[in-house]
Amino acid sequence: MKLNAIEKALMNNPARAVLQRRYEAALLRRLGGRVAGKRVLEIGCGRGVGTEIIFERFGAGEVHAFDLDPDMIDQARRRLARYLPNRLKLYVGDGAAIDEPDASFDAVFDFAIIHHIPNWKDAVAEIARVVKPGGKFYFEEVTEHALGRWFYRTFLEHPQSQHWFNKEKFVAELERHGIVVGENLVERFFGDFIIGVGRRSRSNNVEN
Repeated sequence: MKLNAIEKALMNNPARAVLQRRYEAALLRRLGGRVAGKRVLEIGCGRGVGTEIIFERFGAGEVHAFDLDPDMIDQARRRLARYLPNRLKLYVGDGAAIDEPDASFDAVFDFAIIHHIPNWKDAVAEIARVVKPGGKFYFEEVTEHALGRWFYRTFLEHPQSQHWFNKEKFVAELERHGIVVGENLVERFFGDFIIGVGRRSRSNNVEN
């Protein structure tokens, strides 16, 4: 689901960009390393700050990035105009039905998008489908602990509570689809946020 006006403003302010660059990116690099020269997908790219980070801080060779909101894609195109078409593809898309071939990316990045998707388990399945065996999934996510707080419930719009997840549910779903996280993640702000990196196993079998 799209962000409401309040959350859109929060996500598109300079303070959020600084946090994403200086803290989240640094932590994700420590957990998963760089993706130098690799082919990368970003889900829910917004105005392109995360895409910029993937190029600059992680060294990606090529990035495909999409967002559900056409306005965000327009902003991302303006922000990322310096990147040649052979290095960047931006498009309107849905994280629960990713318009990319199987096993086509060395890494997938999620800067707090999956918790906005009501059928988030479909998004996990899609990520597992498009990342190559041995590839990585970098994620920063918001858990049910945060979504249940007064501010989130009052001012922001998210899927109904039956679609929320905690760390255990999220990691279990990733690992059910062959994205192994293990202990390669951290919790922040009393479990409100989880930041981690999983690696796609060589097997394509999904556990029941």
